[in-house]
Amino acid sequence: MDLLCSVLENLDWVFLTGFKQFSTIVEKLGHPHVLDESSVANNSYLDKVVDWIPGMKDMRVRDLPSYCWTRNTGDQFFFNFAIESTENAHKASAVILHTFYTLEKDILDAISSMFPKLFAIGPLQLLLNQVPEDPLKPLKYSLWKEESECLQWLDTKEPNSVVYVNFGSISVMSPQHLVEFGMGLANSKHHFLWIIRPDLVVGESAILPPEFVNETKERGLIASWCPQEEVLNHSSIGGFLTHSGWNSTIESLSSGIPLLCWPLMADQPTNCRYTCKEWGIGMEIDKEVKREQVEELVRELMEGDKGKRMKKNVMEWKRLAEEATSAPNGSSTKDLDALVKHLVS
Repeated sequence: MDLLCSVLENLDWVFLTGFKQFSTIVEKLGHPHVLDESSVANNSYLDKVVDWIPGMKDMRVRDLPSYCWTRNTGDQFFFNFAIESTENAHKASAVILHTFYTLEKDILDAISSMFPKLFAIGPLQLLLNQVPEDPLKPLKYSLWKEESECLQWLDTKEPNSVVYVNFGSISVMSPQHLVEFGMGLANSKHHFLWIIRPDLVVGESAILPPEFVNETKERGLIASWCPQEEVLNHSSIGGFLTHSGWNSTIESLSSGIPLLCWPLMADQPTNCRYTCKEWGIGMEIDKEVKREQVEELVRELMEGDKGKRMKKNVMEWKRLAEEATSAPNGSSTKDLDALVKHLVS
């Protein structure tokens, strides 16, 4: 059986637009690799409206995955990979998505006609949590060694008082970005748990200024990695500053934690756009991050009126995610059962 078991990213841009829409994008908008550089630099290209994609609305070029609009020649590989992947998907007997029906109803309805055997089986962690004795639970799938000591530190903090900061397994930043995030967190006066991987800063060690250390020594903890699902479900966590990777996004939504988003590449801009505009559970930080904005948004996230609205929204999405993965009638539960039957047949 030629089954493509691909756990796809949010909105599944590879499948929805790679083969079906890329030619239309190039035809209508041109591709940034061949456009005049000034049209990209002054945002006239990035702000163009994309209104012909099935199931998606109010999109701009900048909201599409980065390989659709960056001038980075390395993204040409992903451009070509998207087209190839989509063509192969049409040959597969099934397509699996890590999402749930209520969250992305319009998208799933739109692409179900393209892929009749479509299974939305997320959030996966909520499905796994229902297995009484999961033999795979001791196995770790993290790319980095987890430091569980941070959980004991979180135990000493008040409910909803800590900002969790993690930019994922592979995203990187400049030394200046690191300092701006650090000083923004310091100036916000809120407690934080910040995951700084050894390779987070491009070409250099992660060095923060003395004023950051002096300001945060009583209310900040820095670790190289952590068990993210346990952290997000800890009662002390009140918000998540993230790169907007899909796993982090759906894990945060499933835990009822609102987001601050700093998308950099790949599917992250699309995830961020839906997080902030469609689902109402996040706020975006500018790409050229400044400490003043970080401070302002952290304060709004943790204590402001918009932060309270986001918390209310994300708790409703958490409820719907739990409903989707409940037995026996949750949409993801039924899709998982149907997938197993499909595999057996």
